Amino acid sequence: MGTLQVQDINLAFSDRDILLNVSFNLNENSRCALTGGNGSGKSTLLKVINGDIIADNISISKTKGLRISYLPQSDIVFENDTLYKEAEKSYQRFNYLLENKRKLEDKLSTCDENENIEPTLFTLHEIQEQLLNGGYFDRKITIEKILLGLGFKTEDFDRTCNQFSGGWQMRIALAKVLLEHPDIMLLDEPTNYLDIEARIWLKNYLRAYKGGLMLVSHDQGFLDETINEVFELFNAKLTHYSGNYSSYLIQREAEIKQREKLLEKQLEQIEKTEQFIEKFRYKASKAKQVQSRIKQIEKIDLIEVPSHLEKLHFQFPKAPHSGNEVLKIKNLCKNYGELNIFNNLNFLVSKNDRIAVTGRNGEGKSTLLRMLCSRDKDYSGEIIEGANVQIGYFAQDTEKTLNPNNNVIEELETVSNTDQLPLLRNSLGAFLFKGDDVFKSISVLSGGERSRLALLKILMHPVNLLILDEPTNHLDINAKEMLIEALKQYDGTMIFVSHDTYFIEHLATRILYLSEEAPTFFEGDYSYFKLKLEEKEKYQENDESIIEEKNISKGALDYKIQREKNNKINKLIKLNEKLLEENEKLIKKIALLEDKMSKVEIYSDADKINKVISEKNELLKKQEENEELWLLNEEELQQLQE
Repeated sequence: MGTLQVQDINLAFSDRDILLNVSFNLNENSRCALTGGNGSGKSTLLKVINGDIIADNISISKTKGLRISYLPQSDIVFENDTLYKEAEKSYQRFNYLLENKRKLEDKLSTCDENENIEPTLFTLHEIQEQLLNGGYFDRKITIEKILLGLGFKTEDFDRTCNQFSGGWQMRIALAKVLLEHPDIMLLDEPTNYLDIEARIWLKNYLRAYKGGLMLVSHDQGFLDETINEVFELFNAKLTHYSGNYSSYLIQREAEIKQREKLLEKQLEQIEKTEQFIEKFRYKASKAKQVQSRIKQIEKIDLIEVPSHLEKLHFQFPKAPHSGNEVLKIKNLCKNYGELNIFNNLNFLVSKNDRIAVTGRNGEGKSTLLRMLCSRDKDYSGEIIEGANVQIGYFAQDTEKTLNPNNNVIEELETVSNTDQLPLLRNSLGAFLFKGDDVFKSISVLSGGERSRLALLKILMHPVNLLILDEPTNHLDINAKEMLIEALKQYDGTMIFVSHDTYFIEHLATRILYLSEEAPTFFEGDYSYFKLKLEEKEKYQENDESIIEEKNISKGALDYKIQREKNNKINKLIKLNEKLLEENEKLIKKIALLEDKMSKVEIYSDADKINKVISEKNELLKKQEENEELWLLNEEELQQLQE
């Protein structure tokens, strides 16, 4: 088994230790996450392992022939070759074999009949076997499979790389790392530029991948399904934890509680020691004891809680009241020239809905959000706002609206109520602005910092409809968890675009999936939506694993099919029970309205009777829709049960 042993890495910038006596082993079965707070040195460690940064001290040993591939977080640009040719460069590792093969074939072609050619034939056979086992002859199929899995289309293969944006350039870089099929992969935020379909495909690829993996990611759901151990960088030191990321958090929380108890004892000890020093500082007879205690305090290392695990809290201002119908979308059509984005899109956004809009990049998610908040009015159809709807909209370029002359806290004050002012520092801390960061000028903030501040500004303003486009893009796992908890408590309505499965799973009550086919709603069942995407984006290698899968016993296959069928039956039964409950409520409401209509003060007043009739017609229409859906479900249920 191939093994990478890393021992005693030390690296310091000025007087700050970045890596201190860092040691670990990786092998071809390793599946590990590298975690830590922002600036803790995760990317630096990967670059040191890859040889891009020279450490002050390091000892690395690896099995002969072990191949390592590294994907940086950003800043890779490919130029003039086509996408397919650039991807094919990943097979340059076979060049020396191909050259040797050519030389041997030339030698065989010039041999005379008396020459012993068996050694040459044997060597040639060995090379052929290496090329075959390494997947060289299947490269076309593999390249296409990986490029399509990462979201490229067949027509993209002949486009030159310089025609692709920065996010797609990083997808090319990721594709090349996967195609190199190394013994160990080092991946720094590989999901940053991937839509939900590509993320699920990559997750399935990594689960099938026969090699070691060290992964940095802010997507907790992705980590939970791809790794089984965690390395944490904290205070320049590396600590190992067994289990997936959620298991690591549980272990770490228990440790932190223990550390907090120790910290309390430490602070008590320091307080008593300081009292002793203050009391006897000027007594000559106690000078020796005072000096001893001063040195004792200086030697104490205060126990710290890692920044990426601190409990962060954020609370929304109370949402203003709105009507039950927040947005009504009727026959919405949108085109860019000859390109059709939406065609007769219809749906209703009700009060307290949590609608996740997701799908492949380029399917119109951000466009839809811009139309819903009236930033884009170039469409046909209707978008009707309900009573007293107040919208807060966060776009991916909202940071451009920040005032460069303000500092961070001044910018936040521009949207804060008087009662919020004492809490601004806490809110900024939850969005990763700590200490003196709050006094940084907007003009010196990074793109990610500007985006976080712009998001916080939107969330601080009292609104009853939040429209958020990729709100978690620049948040780490801890900050995402804080945002999830805050949004769960938010008493308004929300529509958001996200590719983060963990975020969607914990917040969405409805999912609008945009694809090349018609837009599809998944009503409140993320697990069913996920199952459909898992089926669509599954990955299989061209090896025995496929043969094994094809040779699954009929009984196991029948069981799988029956289980999926039972799940669908149970969902339909629950849905129909809900529809029947709703209809009972509608019948009661209609009866009340009919009773109301019989009263003289109502039927003798034209305005009042018309209003009641209109309400009754709306309820009858809803009742008819429910009954129609119930019948369709019953038909499908009957077919499944038969």
